[in-house]
Amino acid sequence: MNVNLPHLPDRPDRPRKKGLTMVMDKGLGIKQAEHFIDASADFVDIVKLGFGTSVVTKNLETKIKLYKEAGFRVYLGGTLFEAFLVRGMVDEYIKFATKLKLDHAEVSDGCINIEHDEKCELIRKLSKHFTVLSEVGSKEEGIIIHPNKWTSMMLKELEAGSWKVIAEARESGTVGIYHRNGQAHTLLINKIIAKVKPENILWEAPQKGQQIYFIKLFGSNVNLGNIAYDDAIPLETLRLGLRGDTFFSFLPKKLQKKT
Repeated sequence: MNVNLPHLPDRPDRPRKKGLTMVMDKGLGIKQAEHFIDASADFVDIVKLGFGTSVVTKNLETKIKLYKEAGFRVYLGGTLFEAFLVRGMVDEYIKFATKLKLDHAEVSDGCINIEHDEKCELIRKLSKHFTVLSEVGSKEEGIIIHPNKWTSMMLKELEAGSWKVIAEARESGTVGIYHRNGQAHTLLINKIIAKVKPENILWEAPQKGQQIYFIKLFGSNVNLGNIAYDDAIPLETLRLGLRGDTFFSFLPKKLQKKT
């Protein structure tokens, strides 16, 4: 903080256990990554190397080293895991992630259909090597998963060894926990949080309105993901009530009356 401003919500220091911000890197170059770290490192906890970008990104190991030195948890996008899985190459995926010196991995089934028992076994297998995040929800528009199935899958994946379960939205924020127009699927979300502790969920929220929705629902220390690298600071100002959309969310009532 550059100034001591009272009545800001408490934000834990890194390494945080709550209020996590996951940024999606969709192929940043080394200089871009360095600038991102210089500007935003204090406000970022996790970096996902989005979808299959790790196959074609130049200087991948150098960038991962930079991110880890900055204190970020780093993992490969779930789509890449599925690309290995569909080819029968899970062991090769483990070797690839280990070679990159990654401590985290994502298990997802957004592109291909996996029997849920098999998915949980994959979580158990990868948990022997990595801290696992697992993703629930389809990447395809129009695919509707019953709320009871969402909660059941999340609970079983946490039991299988997932550190966090990710509520799917893609980088577009128009599927999974959102309607096609980007509005939150409130019925689904309310059903989920009735059964699954919110601190165990990482909500994908690439759009500003989605970030506002979850901050107003859960407070400043909600776990949010699929954030653009240049939105890390704008998101932090939303978390702190330093942006018009959440300006009054954390002020005491006596100050609100002055407006």
